[in-house]
Amino acid sequence: MSDVASFRIRPLSSYAEYDACVALQRMAWGDDFTDGVPPGLLWITQRFGGVASGAFSETGELLGFVFGITGFRDGGPVHWSDLLAVRPELRGRGIGRALKLHQRECLLARGVPLVQWTFEPLESRNAWLNFRLGITVREYLRDAYGEGASHLHRGLGTDRFVADWRLASERVCTRLAGDLAQPDLAGAVPVNDVAWSHGWPRSRAPRLDLDQPRLRVRIPARIQDLKLADPELALEWRALTRAAFEHYLPRGWAVTELVRDDAAVSSYLLERD
Repeated sequence: MSDVASFRIRPLSSYAEYDACVALQRMAWGDDFTDGVPPGLLWITQRFGGVASGAFSETGELLGFVFGITGFRDGGPVHWSDLLAVRPELRGRGIGRALKLHQRECLLARGVPLVQWTFEPLESRNAWLNFRLGITVREYLRDAYGEGASHLHRGLGTDRFVADWRLASERVCTRLAGDLAQPDLAGAVPVNDVAWSHGWPRSRAPRLDLDQPRLRVRIPARIQDLKLADPELALEWRALTRAAFEHYLPRGWAVTELVRDDAAVSSYLLERD
């Protein structure tokens, strides 16, 4: 498949569709992906308040899916959005965003106010899309998935941000209504300055003595390209940004925005609660 004119999102409804979802997981994360969700668990999750839905073409082909489970934490319901994937040739067409909005509608109807998921802090593009949904981040997990369940995870470990998506909050509603102006970094103090190494950005050691309410942590804009070109420099970025996030997030700062500085560098905005 190379193109799609339109799609419809609905819950998965047959074992053939569950099997197609398993095949799409392998397509997205590789045949060596060991954390895939099998058909039986997709079905059970739907019966007990989770979400297992797909985006389907006009001919019924599965183009993408979203999967998550619902439980309780701190006395209230919370949904863990575990997997979301779109066929590689169809990425950037709005299917992933549409799946997230479908997930939101399902959970609001069930009285679930909060969705969480993890994402790679050094992946600028994914972060940018997540913050456009209105998420915030208050938690950094070191090696959340061990060595990683897919070859795509290898080389940098599996450090992750935990996204908080408060579905009915003013912040989320405003973002989804179209208020997507470039965030203002005025007054945000840099945590890490950037130098250059053979055409690639290199982070200087982070400052861990700052107390200003607005901080700025820079990351490379193209971590996968950097990982291929200079694996040691990519690992250096991991270590230095890990030190910054593990220091400031437990001390009351939250990540509230991802700003694309230029083609080489992006910046996270951290604001103290």
